[in-house]
Amino acid sequence: MTPAKHITLAELQLAIRDTLAERFALPVWVSAEIADVKVNSSGHCYLELVDKGANDGANGVPKAQARGVIWRTHYARVAGLFEAESGQQLARGIKILIKVTLNYHELYGLSLQITDIDPSYTLGDMERRKQEAIAQLQKDGVWDMNREVEMPMLVQRIAVISSSKAAGWQDFRNELFKYGYTFVVTLHEAVMQGESAEESIISALEAIATQEEQYDAVVIIRGGGSTSDLNCFNSYRLASHVAQFPLPVLTGIGHDKDVSVADMVAHTMLKTPTAVAVWLNDRMASLETALDNAAIELHDLCTTATHRASMQLERHTTELRMSAQRLLMSLDLKVENLATQLRENCRLALDMEAQRLSHFAQMAESRSPERILKLGFAVARVAGKAITSRSQVTAGDILTIEVADGIITSKITE
Repeated sequence: MTPAKHITLAELQLAIRDTLAERFALPVWVSAEIADVKVNSSGHCYLELVDKGANDGANGVPKAQARGVIWRTHYARVAGLFEAESGQQLARGIKILIKVTLNYHELYGLSLQITDIDPSYTLGDMERRKQEAIAQLQKDGVWDMNREVEMPMLVQRIAVISSSKAAGWQDFRNELFKYGYTFVVTLHEAVMQGESAEESIISALEAIATQEEQYDAVVIIRGGGSTSDLNCFNSYRLASHVAQFPLPVLTGIGHDKDVSVADMVAHTMLKTPTAVAVWLNDRMASLETALDNAAIELHDLCTTATHRASMQLERHTTELRMSAQRLLMSLDLKVENLATQLRENCRLALDMEAQRLSHFAQMAESRSPERILKLGFAVARVAGKAITSRSQVTAGDILTIEVADGIITSKITE
């Protein structure tokens, strides 16, 4: 059944338009976050605006959403002033305070025509987020962790996180190899700005962490850019990875005006990629100078030690020569004494032997056959053999008897 009284959709839309036009006849200031931004060929800038609330939305779902537009007649002025004062371009993820007039179209719905942007609001919100990240890192107890990692004396094997297409990467390489020192540089490709930068840099850090024994330090570099390009380096999640990284981290993210949270927690913060390369070369030069000084000191110590040892050797040689001479004199004297004693002992031994031989000669002489024969003894022989028993002879044997003064021959008859 059709209600007796109704209005058409067009009438409803017109009523909404008229009501909004009456209620918001004057411009209003609105805070929102940019979800998307596009500048078309006509010069108009179209934005998707969202309101995530105090807790950044429930599960990432915005509480409110609307379309905004900056007509080309206003865009150059509005965007130019915003970038000049805030140091960043209009980009996804930043919060802005905009002056808008409401426009409601029967076909296209509500849109916000932006005529001005307050840069101080955006800067304040970015600073708030930055301070929140700092406070959380300090609360977690990781604020000083990477600065407490010992920097190796020789920083030669370097893992670099950068974009291979970035001018900062080329500047870093050109400066690093300018002085002839040997560096082993491994590039870990990453997106260094935009929405995917935070996740890309974290992924590179995680990849390096799995091979940490291959590197001495990590370098994070990027070229210059707007303040908004620096947003990813202020994120709590990225800064937490840098703070807790097991190797010392050096940053050169190419921004002179601001210091990011990642800079603050890194082991060593430097302004630009070139400055990082200069720092590495200076460290190598300092080490080379230290080694040269150590070599000179070692040479001096060796020379002194050699001279001291030479003098000690000369003194010991002299002492040894004198000791040898004393020993030889002592041995000569001892040998002379032994020779004298030997000669005396030999003389005594010869005298004793001569006496013994004389005694033996006397004994031999007293027992000689001639002496025995002179005593009246005789030697009987048969066929030249001495006879000691009568059984040795028979009748008819010729018997010779030797006496003191000759030989008697006889024949045995019986």
